[in-house]
Amino acid sequence: MRSLALGVVGGAGRPGPGRVVARSAEGVVDVGSLADVEAGPYPELLAAHTLDALLAAGRPAWREVHGWLAARLGEDHAPYVLPPAGLQMRLPFSVADYVDFFACEQHAANAARIARPSGPPLAPNWKHLPVGYHGRAGTVAVSGTPVVRPSGQRAAGDLGPTRSLDVEAELGFVLGGSAGPVAMDDALDHVFGVVVLNDWSARDVQAFESRPLGPLLGKSFATSISAWVTPLDELAAAWVDPPPRDPEPLPHLLGTADRGLDVALELAINGEVVSRPPAIDLYWTAAQLIAHLTSNGAPLRAGDLLGSGTVSGARRDQRGCLLELSWGGTEPVQVGTGARTYLEDGDEVVISATAPAVGGGRVALGEVRGRVHPASRSGTAPV
Repeated sequence: MRSLALGVVGGAGRPGPGRVVARSAEGVVDVGSLADVEAGPYPELLAAHTLDALLAAGRPAWREVHGWLAARLGEDHAPYVLPPAGLQMRLPFSVADYVDFFACEQHAANAARIARPSGPPLAPNWKHLPVGYHGRAGTVAVSGTPVVRPSGQRAAGDLGPTRSLDVEAELGFVLGGSAGPVAMDDALDHVFGVVVLNDWSARDVQAFESRPLGPLLGKSFATSISAWVTPLDELAAAWVDPPPRDPEPLPHLLGTADRGLDVALELAINGEVVSRPPAIDLYWTAAQLIAHLTSNGAPLRAGDLLGSGTVSGARRDQRGCLLELSWGGTEPVQVGTGARTYLEDGDEVVISATAPAVGGGRVALGEVRGRVHPASRSGTAPV
């Protein structure tokens, strides 16, 4: 499976600076050394300790770096492959801001039917603009980071660890450059690449706190992203037309960049696949998320992270979270020899994704994994 992605590694247990690396069939490649020795483009950016400087450099630099790496990694690069022993993947960039959207119509409708069976399937504003909430950048963590069961107010007078810990299979868009507002036709010039994202959710805490202002503690305890960032240029074969919209969005949400991505996600719990959500028909596209986010004049910053919101399809085996898979806890999901309505301590969740590759085959976007640890007074995972 063809795949070019960038990340950051450090030595296990050592807090020193990391280094930018690329993924290849041969292993983890030190692209800083490769660019320096072989006079590749922007060696000072590729020799940095994170992707931050590269994200700030903008689309022309990204395109040149991707083109050079795609060609160079097709040749012998064994001298630049790092020994695997002791390598530890790190958060690849400093998250400037994190906004999670609600871009999937199937998920939005299912969530509404579960919460309000006799009410309308969508909020009145849902098809007029991309709905989202401002998350906490400081709790975005790299794949493999343990997730401690959070505590919160589950109901009036009821404070304690969540009983309804959930996952959300999402795409994450990693942004670069700085601008605001951003027009639709320019929006994709600010997307460096894509990560696989899990927006962990405490559904009981979220339900009690979300009226009228939306989620806070039910979401802010943890968001996990894949260690590898797949450059947008690597997904050139994955673009698709967006689904039909009714009503037509306002003019600032229309333009040539209004395109979806044919990404297939896979959600597994304790090694068993429970869902395969398709991102191909997300109602709101990445360009629309950016145009809407900046339409009030708010600028983008290098390192901004946008989540698509839960990706779900029309069938039960395409639903991207346990809220939908178990229909609010009323229809347990079979996991191995047991069943789940929501996650139990010790469960490990893995979300992976692939997309069509130029020339055939598939691009692997990597995976995001996390194991649930019991609630603790300190709020940190036991070692």
